[in-house]
Amino acid sequence: MLERTFAKWINTFSNAQQTSDNQEEKTRNEEKAAVSRKLLGMISRRCLMRCIVSLPKRWSSDGMVVHRDSEINNSNTPFKFTPENMKRIEVMISKYPPEYKCGALIPMLDLAQRQHGWLPISAMHEVARILGIARMRVYEVATFYSMFNRKPMGKNFVQVCGTTPCMLRGAESIMEAITKKLGIKVGETTKDGLFSLAEVECLGACVNAPMVQVMINDDYYEDLTPEDISDILDEFKAGKRPKPGPRSGRTAAEPISGLTTLTTPPKPPGFGFQPGI
Repeated sequence: MLERTFAKWINTFSNAQQTSDNQEEKTRNEEKAAVSRKLLGMISRRCLMRCIVSLPKRWSSDGMVVHRDSEINNSNTPFKFTPENMKRIEVMISKYPPEYKCGALIPMLDLAQRQHGWLPISAMHEVARILGIARMRVYEVATFYSMFNRKPMGKNFVQVCGTTPCMLRGAESIMEAITKKLGIKVGETTKDGLFSLAEVECLGACVNAPMVQVMINDDYYEDLTPEDISDILDEFKAGKRPKPGPRSGRTAAEPISGLTTLTTPPKPPGFGFQPGI
């Protein structure tokens, strides 16, 4: 966009050169065009450097896209779906035409992670085998989505949304409160194995920003303040399950003043889910 804007300015100066009969004005326009070109180059370079040096940790870590065999994560790591989960997989695959059964890839990876606690490469290979697709297709998906954890995580996986609405509503202060409370940084796990911390992309609760998700029960905690998240972490430490949802008193994605469109309370989480899954 910047390049197009400056290009328009440059063209304006160039057109002025062609229509002007005054040599002095032509000289001034040439100087302006030269300055614009110089500014364009400087801004383009600065924007590029800003993009390179300011990537959040969730993007810049090579651990997101590179696999390195380890003692606990290699092709020989034992993994097989349980008989119960195989029945779930049959339901998932049945939702797609035979030639498009690979559409079940994401829910199958999610199921593998829930069974194993995280997603080793052997689980990816098992998913590829069942679907009859290349392993690379599974790698591409597993490394793209931050919901898939390719290393062991803490019992309570705290994910802080860092996208624009949450950021504008105070996500940075929530992250600061968590790191101070737990003594860990993004991408780390507490020594007792109770908590892991990550910054993630939008989790779809923008109206109740800022928010976090804790992946033990997939619970959302919304409309947070630093004090709220501190209390929530204390409850998890005590082995309790804090009540999920907005901390402001709202019961759904609604204005802070209450319902304005719906005539009845919204359906609860999980409404309409297929019981077979």
